[in-house]
Amino acid sequence: MNSKLSAKRITITGGKGFLGKHLIRAFQDKGCRKITVADLPEYNLTNLTDVKRLYEETKPDIVVHLAAKVGGIGFNRENPGALFYENIMMGVQLIHEGYLHGIEKFVALGTICAYPKFTPVPFKEDDIWNGYPEETNAPYGLAKKMMLVQSQAYRQQYGFNSIFLLPVNLYGPGDNFSFKSSHVIPALVRKFYLAKLLTQGNFDSIIKDFLKNGDNIIEYQNSKIEINKNSRAEDILAVLNHYGISSFAEENVEQRTSNIEQSVVVEIWGTGKATREFFYVEDAAQAIAEATKKYNKSEPINIGAGFEISIKDLAELIVELTRYQGKIVWNANQPDGQPRRMLDTTKAFQEFGFKAKAEFRKGLKMTIDWYQKMY
Repeated sequence: MNSKLSAKRITITGGKGFLGKHLIRAFQDKGCRKITVADLPEYNLTNLTDVKRLYEETKPDIVVHLAAKVGGIGFNRENPGALFYENIMMGVQLIHEGYLHGIEKFVALGTICAYPKFTPVPFKEDDIWNGYPEETNAPYGLAKKMMLVQSQAYRQQYGFNSIFLLPVNLYGPGDNFSFKSSHVIPALVRKFYLAKLLTQGNFDSIIKDFLKNGDNIIEYQNSKIEINKNSRAEDILAVLNHYGISSFAEENVEQRTSNIEQSVVVEIWGTGKATREFFYVEDAAQAIAEATKKYNKSEPINIGAGFEISIKDLAELIVELTRYQGKIVWNANQPDGQPRRMLDTTKAFQEFGFKAKAEFRKGLKMTIDWYQKMY
């Protein structure tokens, strides 16, 4: 790129979202003031007309593509076609129109889901084509990985400057906590928070939580159950049970029986043996900003924290930090997902000097504290 990053017009797709808000601040900290957000409902990036209008209206020097249709294992299993179509259409059209409009740089955010199911740990960028992704992640992961193919092809044929970053699962304040589409950390934080409220018989706060997160309606025995301000306890318990939070003392839960803490159970999918790496959102934003400023090659780059933790150990840590006193059951009939995940982040440090700063326990506590304060 020519001239300083601070002078560039930067358009961030998905900039209203969890990562986008933090990335805007990261760019502002580097002196950038010409930042535009391209997101729903103003721009439907699966629609070519809207993609062209984005470029005509925002006139970017740099596009950072964060927008994605994404969710956890359950969401992925229910929406493979939509995940593939929407993600591949956004990426292909944005890169192609960026080339046609002569932008200086395109920053594509991929996903750790693009890696093969049985990638040796830690995942190295050279391993990305050595197998098929984990099945529940494949439509999403492969759609995102096509941006890497396009990035390299357009650099080879047209000299188009684009980069492809591979982040791991993000977490932090402001994450998506909806049970319909959240990832593992926000889902578990919320489960244990609601379970703790249930042990207290605090139905008002449970209702408030569901209304804020917008997942207060479920299908149950061929009918709909909705949580609202006037909901009966039995309806609230049915919705909680639908999301894996139950009580064996339902008839007494409103009176807070003496042994209710031991009667509340949180169900977690899988065996707990799978491992994951988690990346604090402020670190992720800093990594993207540094790569935007300094990295100009089409070889993929991992960005992450460089550690792994089992889902079982993660759950136990969240239990400790939320002070949940009930029980946990593991549903081994549900999938674990990819067996292990952890990135080798050596290249990120070598190419643009990035190293994650957030200590996991501290970042997780800040996330939990934020959620409990907000909800």
